[in-house]
Amino acid sequence: MVLAVLLVAATSQLVDVGDEDVTGGAGTADTRDGVRRSTSSSASTTTAPPDLTQVPADADGQFVNPASSGRMWSAKVPGSLTFRGNPTRTYYGRGDVPKAPKVRWYYPKTGGMCSPSTVGRETKVWCGSGWTGQPAVFERDGRTWVVFGAYDRAVHFMDGETGEDILPPLPTGDIIKGSVTVDPDGYPLVYTGSRDNYYRVIAIDRGGAAQEMWKLSASAVSPTLWNDDWDGAGLVLDDFLFEGGENSQFHAVKLNRGYGADGKVTVDPKLVFNTPSWDQQVIHDLAGNRAKEFSIENSVSMSGNTAYWANSGGLVMGWDMGPLRTGGTPTQTFRFWTGDDTDASVVIDADGFLYVAVEYERANARDAEVGQLMKLDPRNPTNPLVWKYDDRGSNPAGFWATPALHGGVVIAPTDGGKVVGLDQQTGAELWSFKLPGPTWQSPVVVDDVLIQGDCNGVLHGYDVADPRVRPKEIWTVDVGGCIESTPTVWKGRIYFGTRAGRFFSLGDDGTLASPTATRAGGGGE
Repeated sequence: MVLAVLLVAATSQLVDVGDEDVTGGAGTADTRDGVRRSTSSSASTTTAPPDLTQVPADADGQFVNPASSGRMWSAKVPGSLTFRGNPTRTYYGRGDVPKAPKVRWYYPKTGGMCSPSTVGRETKVWCGSGWTGQPAVFERDGRTWVVFGAYDRAVHFMDGETGEDILPPLPTGDIIKGSVTVDPDGYPLVYTGSRDNYYRVIAIDRGGAAQEMWKLSASAVSPTLWNDDWDGAGLVLDDFLFEGGENSQFHAVKLNRGYGADGKVTVDPKLVFNTPSWDQQVIHDLAGNRAKEFSIENSVSMSGNTAYWANSGGLVMGWDMGPLRTGGTPTQTFRFWTGDDTDASVVIDADGFLYVAVEYERANARDAEVGQLMKLDPRNPTNPLVWKYDDRGSNPAGFWATPALHGGVVIAPTDGGKVVGLDQQTGAELWSFKLPGPTWQSPVVVDDVLIQGDCNGVLHGYDVADPRVRPKEIWTVDVGGCIESTPTVWKGRIYFGTRAGRFFSLGDDGTLASPTATRAGGGGE
């Protein structure tokens, strides 16, 4: 049901970056999916317009320029630097996408990335990488770095071409479920959480090893209403780190980055703001149905000066972070209750609309009222629901994956394996197809190719040049093990891990068979 549709025009600001020559000449802006693209209006133009997805947008006096939706984050560090690439969680990587990918290398060469971890009273062995687990891929000192956390309790720093360690893995005290963030301002820093109670700042300029510079404990703030994991990928903007925790709190940290006399990076972080992700109203509305589970498992999103997150009680919040710039206190600007656990990250288009994917577990009235995938307009706080899409055919159902925006279509896989394409304006289902679930990997679209993994360990490529028709499968790669981690595409390579214990690089020049190709499953937790 379409409750409201509101279109707001926004201007984009284009900048020159590297070898992408972008100017503000004559032309129009195509915003059919909330991502700005340049289209030339001059018949005499002989060169094709640049691919603006690869050109960062100037911050324009805000933490995040809304026009940056769908575009690479940093002009200083080329790459995909955080979960879903940028602060609006809408950048999926850089092509070319391989046309017939095969395994180039896998890691480790023997054994697997495995370790025990305890949830409640149950201890079990976890292997590989899982939800969300997306690697950061970026250029530094003439090399392509691939950085990711895994279920062996370590952060890995790898050479994207060779699969060798650039730095030895940095151990933490428990498994790492989330995605890392790489400093977008060029400081040699990596930010990551772990299930061991800490969110860390790590230096990668110490020569032979990475070094932990600082860590934030989940018990550093109060009150808290859940546990001590850190699954979300933080955002680093104007020397502030923004991060949500499973401790149910949102945190803002002033990093105070710099360099010492020896030329090595320094940080002096100070926690400057925190706020609960819940309020008394949502406790009342949940009416005893897991009424005090309020972890933030998604990655904080931001557009303009507003940070958005959601929690496992289904409360979506927006807070204006602008006052932090002058020593002031952030203020809440938006509130919406989805009714159920919301672990997928909030996606923001260039016009400021929010796309929120929700799990179906509590089976309450609100689940039916607002659906499991919705478009929200935060400028209409009293009635923000634009459209909804329902997925309640079983329990559990709904969405763990974060949706992708492409060509006016919202693409998302359900927990049960149904991959859907919805009209971005109306929410109408345009097409669907089925994969072996649970499908928790967030969809990746680069060069009009949709990349989606399944829980039998097969990575699929689909042609979405016309995203409004059912995609045609164009290739598959069987690596084995449930694919929960979101892949990153970078210059002819696809990087990702699986629950079978290995991490892979794929490309057209690959010649290897996967050592785990016969394994399936292991996901959905």
